[in-house]
Amino acid sequence: YYNNQGYSYNSFYPINNKFYRFSDPQENSEQWAVAEIKGGPLAPNIEGIVYFRSVPNGTEVYVHVTGLPEYKPGKGDNLPIGPHGFHIHSGSSCEVGDPKEPFKSAGEHWNPTNQPHGNHAGDFPVLFSNDGISKMSFFTNKFKVSDALGKVVIIHESPDDYRSEPAGNAGRRLACGVIKEI
Repeated sequence: YYNNQGYSYNSFYPINNKFYRFSDPQENSEQWAVAEIKGGPLAPNIEGIVYFRSVPNGTEVYVHVTGLPEYKPGKGDNLPIGPHGFHIHSGSSCEVGDPKEPFKSAGEHWNPTNQPHGNHAGDFPVLFSNDGISKMSFFTNKFKVSDALGKVVIIHESPDDYRSEPAGNAGRRLACGVIKEI
């Protein structure tokens, strides 16, 4: 099965030198969710997919994004472009709104337990652009897949500093995707 961006849910992914399928989440009791990432007016070439998989004590997150801007160091008061801040935000919409400051409808970082920034449930590692491509997987114990359904994933222009409140000074919002159960 392919979604409208050509990504296959029948893909394989490695864990501990074994390969697992994304194919049919109903084959077992695991819960899966997906966010199809689409770039906005500031970075229209970004597209990708983020999978969320329930595992004991938390969630594994798998990311494949293309079309990311290449790294550019910050100069003067301008933030660098990349590595890219990457978060779950508390909103439920990827409405662009103002093209100069898109995706404000996504709300702020998802922080259901009122933690200081850097420890929000929605704080993820940054995405590094390698010729526009970023792939990564990681584990978080901050939420279950069911907790994240309906929220949105945002990719920012600049890196998250993991300390500035409320959002880590990660810059403009480049891309967005709503988290949906599969």
